[in-house]
Amino acid sequence: MKKITLSIALLILSTVSAFAQDDVDMATGLRSEGKIYVVVLVMLVIFLGLAFFLFLLDRRITKLEKKNK
Repeated sequence: MKKITLSIALLILSTVSAFAQDDVDMATGLRSEGKIYVVVLVMLVIFLGLAFFLFLLDRRITKLEKKNK
C-alpha cells in the first residue's frame, strides 16, 4: 500500500513540475506579433455565437412546452 501511495505522490509531483514551466513559445510569439488579440477576438465571437444559439434554442423549447400544455 505504501508503494502505491508513494508512486501516486511522485506522479503528482512530476506532473506539477511539468506544468510549472514558464516558457511558452507560442504565446510569446503571438503576443509579440500582436496576433493574440485575433485569437481572443475569435474565441469571443465563438462564445457569443454559442450563447446566442442557446438563447434561441431555449425560446423554441419554451414555446413548444407551452403549446403542449
